[in-house]
Parts: sequence; C-alpha cells; structure tokens
Amino acid sequence: MRISEHFQVGKSQAELDFVDIDTSTDMPLFLDSHFLACRQDNWSRTATRTIRSFFQHLLDLLSSGRIEDARQVFSHLSEPNETCLGLSKARPQGRGVGPENTQDIFDSLLESRAVETGLLEDLEDCVIMVDNFGRDKLSDMTTNIIRKQLIDYTQAQCDIWSIPLQPGVPSGFFWNPADLRWENEHTQMLVVDSRKILLVPKGIVCFSHGYSQQKYHTHFVLNFLQSEHLRLRSALVQRKLKKNGAIHEFVTKKSVKETESPGKKHDLREFTRKHPAIFENFKNFNKKPKRSLRNEDLIPLRIEEIVDHLISNLRATPAGNDAAGDYHTLIMGILELLFYPSLIAPTKEVRIHQGRKRIDITFDNAADEGLFFELHNLHRLTCPFLIVECKNYSGDPENPELDQLSGRFSPNRGRVGILVCRGISNMNAFLQRCNDTCRDDRGLILPITDDDIIDALEQVKNGNSSPLEETLRNRRRIVQAG
Repeated sequence: MRISEHFQVGKSQAELDFVDIDTSTDMPLFLDSHFLACRQDNWSRTATRTIRSFFQHLLDLLSSGRIEDARQVFSHLSEPNETCLGLSKARPQGRGVGPENTQDIFDSLLESRAVETGLLEDLEDCVIMVDNFGRDKLSDMTTNIIRKQLIDYTQAQCDIWSIPLQPGVPSGFFWNPADLRWENEHTQMLVVDSRKILLVPKGIVCFSHGYSQQKYHTHFVLNFLQSEHLRLRSALVQRKLKKNGAIHEFVTKKSVKETESPGKKHDLREFTRKHPAIFENFKNFNKKPKRSLRNEDLIPLRIEEIVDHLISNLRATPAGNDAAGDYHTLIMGILELLFYPSLIAPTKEVRIHQGRKRIDITFDNAADEGLFFELHNLHRLTCPFLIVECKNYSGDPENPELDQLSGRFSPNRGRVGILVCRGISNMNAFLQRCNDTCRDDRGLILPITDDDIIDALEQVKNGNSSPLEETLRNRRRIVQAG
C-alpha cells in the first residue's frame, strides 16, 4: 500500500513532492551522490556538502594511515531500508550494504590503492574504481550519510499532509558535517506497520545515470585507446578500401577490449593512473545538470482525471477564513503539479523572525531552464526559494497583502514571491501595485488567480508542461517595466 493510501492523503503522485512508495516492496529507484552534485537547488546542495564532508574525512583518515579509525567511520554505512528504494524483489531488505558487506567494501577500497594513488575524489568515484561497489551500494551509502536531511524532509511533508509521526523514535546514524562524526538522536519519525519510513523528494531520485564503469570504459577509455592505436599504427589497425579508392583505417572497440582493456575495475584503475586526464574529462563531461524523473516515470497516472478533480475541488472550495486551510492545502498540490520539477521540496508555514512571522509555502528553486531559472540567473533576482502566500479572500488583495509578502523576502530566502488568490477584479491596477513594490527595491511579486490556475490545468491536459510559467513571465514584464 502506498503512503498516500495508507494515510488517506487523497493526493496523486503529481500533487506530492515525495516518491509515493509502496511500503511492502522496493521501487527500482536510487539516491545518487553524483546526481545530487549536478543539481543546483538548495536541498541537493546541502546534501552534497554533507556527502563530501563525510568522504573527504574518510580519505583524510586513510591518507594519514588511521586505518582503524577509517574502518569505524565506514562501519555506519549498512542496511538503510527506510526509503523502500532499490533492488529488493519483495519486502524491502536494504540489501545493498549489509554489515559484512560493508567491511568487504572497505577492504576492497584498501586493496584498490585508489586512495593512495589519488584516484578517488568523490564518493561516486567508488562505482568506477572499487570492486564490489555499484549503484545500489552508492544509493545505500548516500541514504545513510544524509539521513538527517531525509528525516527533516519527511517531517515537513508529513506536516503538509497531516500524516501522523511517532515521537521519541531512534533516528539511526547520520553524518554531522559540522563535527565530522556520526550521530543518532530520538526524534519524530514516520512509522508504518512498526517500521521506520523516510520519504524522499521525487526530484532527486533516478533509475541510473552516465556516471558508471561502463560509460567511462566505453566512451572514454576505449575512445582514447582507439586513437592511440591509430596514431601508432599498431597491429589492431584495420584497413578498408573506399569506393573512391581511398583507404580508410580504423580500430574497433571490440578488438581493443579483447586485447588490452576488457573493462574490469582493475584495468580502469591502471589506465587512470597512467592517463588521469581522461578520467578528468569523464568527470567534467558528467557535470552537466541532470533532469528529474517525470511523475509518469514513477507511477502510472491518468492526468486528465487528476486535472478534472483539481478543477472541481478548486471551484467547490468557498472563499473565506473557514476554508482557508483547505484552500492552502489544495493550492500546495496544484502548484506541485504545475511547477515540478522546477520547484521542489515545499514546506508549509515556515516560521521566520524568531517565530513572529510565517510564510505560507516555500519551494526550493531547482530550475535549470524556464522562468525560475531566468529570474535567478538572467534577471539577477535572488530566488533560491520561491515564497508563496495564499489568500482565500472573496475580495481583492490590496497593499497590506503585498507589504506582508515583501516583508518575507531576504537575501538568503530570496526576493521573488507569488500571491495566490481567488480573483482580482482589476489585474492591471494590481500589477501596478506590484510595480511600486519592485521599483522600491522590495522584491518581485507576481499574482495568480483561480482563473489562471484553471486555465493552466486545462492546458496540462493538452500536453503543455509549463503553462503557468508563461502567464507569470508576461506579468513579470509588466511589473518590471511599469
């Protein structure tokens, strides 16, 4: 049974930011330190800093000869089965890295001499250089290291959707990058059928990626060796007469694999010691941003039915304070559907200024294209987070609502916000008010109404993946132009 079903959340995967796992089995998805490192959103960058802190500390211990201390640090990387992600076929087993397997991997790490020769810089390099280490083990280790961040995320998502948490539950070990040590605490945890569960943002999971032993070998090592054999005119060079009489010389990858480089990790380590620039090229090539999985990649969806249901609920929700909570929750799911994967990891009612103020909704800005990327990177409007305020008023929002939203802006949170409301009778006049705020250097505020949302949802049914962004882009031009 999926989390949404178990707790009767009443939301589809498209409306939920977390992977809606079935707790009785594993989904073939992975947490990948390389995938995280290529992303620019705050959630992924924080996770990457934690992972790099752990791995650099491990490398420092090994480089200084403190083998037993390193072994102890490595010993906490076993059996994370709280995410229900991975390769298990039945009930989640956490079978990527068991206690004995952990020590086997550590011994393989030592035997590889990859540390002392400087081949390892990042945790994901172990997938290529260390025997008995694959994507399942990388995922398990990544989960262990960032467990505290996953716990915080789980707590935030459960707060959004009113999923009960159990207090005083041991968290399991997580890496503390400030103190360079493993820690454990008692905290609120999601527990299903007596088992701890960690929710994972759907935007950061993957099936597989290009950072693999096979990709490095096939597209970088063999390409280089082919060129070398051609340059040296070795015995592997074959010749073919073209129709125009010219002779074409070539070397097949198959012949290089059979005679020189079969692609075993031992071979890759030896090759990389001799040609470190090739591995550096491989790493640089794989630094480009990685796209998040679509909702349909996670769970089969009937998007037309979901959209019709959301439109019906929106129209049926009355304006006024009594329905403000329902409106807030409904808008949260709608914005998730409309803005994913550009915006991820929503948090509800974030307290700021020592709790004196609250922000209705914040999203992490994960955009690598589109409006939210342009705002941050082209228009120089800081927005690592997008701040959203929901107003379930029967009348128009006015200056106090604009002042309230602009008061939530800061250099760290960002200076871009969206005001969601039921309707605005004079949109041009309201945009001029937003322009006043912008000209006073108090940030960019863009309005969204029910009609905007319904129109965008209808366009989603017709295959438009980002209809609301175009509406907001047009309003940004008006607001900033005045």
